[in-house]
Amino acid sequence: MSFEKVLDKGYVRLVNHMGSDLTVANAARVSYAKESVELTERDRKLIRFLAREGHTSPFRHVMVQFEIYAPLMVARQWWKYIIGSSHMEGTGDSLEAWNESSRRYITEEPEFYIPSHSEWRGAPAHSKQGSGEPLPQEQGEKLSKELIEYIEMGMDKYEAALEAGVCAEQARLFLPSYGMYIRWYWTASLQSVCHFLNQRLMHDAQKEIQMYAKAVLTLSEPLFPVAVSEMVNGKEEALIG
Repeated sequence: MSFEKVLDKGYVRLVNHMGSDLTVANAARVSYAKESVELTERDRKLIRFLAREGHTSPFRHVMVQFEIYAPLMVARQWWKYIIGSSHMEGTGDSLEAWNESSRRYITEEPEFYIPSHSEWRGAPAHSKQGSGEPLPQEQGEKLSKELIEYIEMGMDKYEAALEAGVCAEQARLFLPSYGMYIRWYWTASLQSVCHFLNQRLMHDAQKEIQMYAKAVLTLSEPLFPVAVSEMVNGKEEALIG
C-alpha cells in the first residue's frame, strides 16, 4: 500500500524510495570492503547494533519520498522539525528536500480541516501547550458550526478579491490559514524519517501530527522492517493507540 488517508481530507502518499535494510548493512560494512548480496541474520544483528549504539550514518544511505496533504498547522510543525534537523545533536542529516504548493500560482478550490463534533479537545490541566480531554458533544457542534461559518466568510472575500482583479498572492490573505490544506513533497533519509517519527509519535505531540506520523510509519515499515523496528521507539504503541 502506498497511500494512507489522514483526518477528513488529508493523506500521506509514498512516491518513491531508494535502498533497503540491506543498503544499511552494506553501507556499514564498506569500511571493511565487505558486502552482502541478500539480507541475512548477521545483517539484522548488525543493523540492531548500529541503532543501539547510535551509529546512524549508514541509515542516511536510504532515502524516502512522500507527498503529504495536511492542514497548515501540521505543515508548519513539520517544517520546524525539518529546518532544525541538520543542527540537532545526533542527527547529522541535511539530506532533506521540501517543495510545497503555493497560492501565488494555483487557484484550485481551497480545502479546510474541520474537526467533527467529537474531535474538539479542551486545554490541558497542567500544561501551557497540548490538549486535554474531549469537549462535550454540544460544545463541539457549536464550534464546528462557527468554524464553517468563518471559513465561508473568508472564502467569499477571497473569491471577491480575485473577481475584482486582485493578484492571487494577495487575495489569499482573506483565507483562514491554519486549517487550510496544503500539499508538499518531503524527501528525507531513513535516519531523518525515524527521527521525525520518534518525536511526533510521542504521546505529548499534537494529535493531528501524531496521526500523520502514524501514516508515515505505516508506509515506511514494510520497506525497511528491520531498520524501522530498531530505530523507532514505541512504534507498536503508536499503531495500537
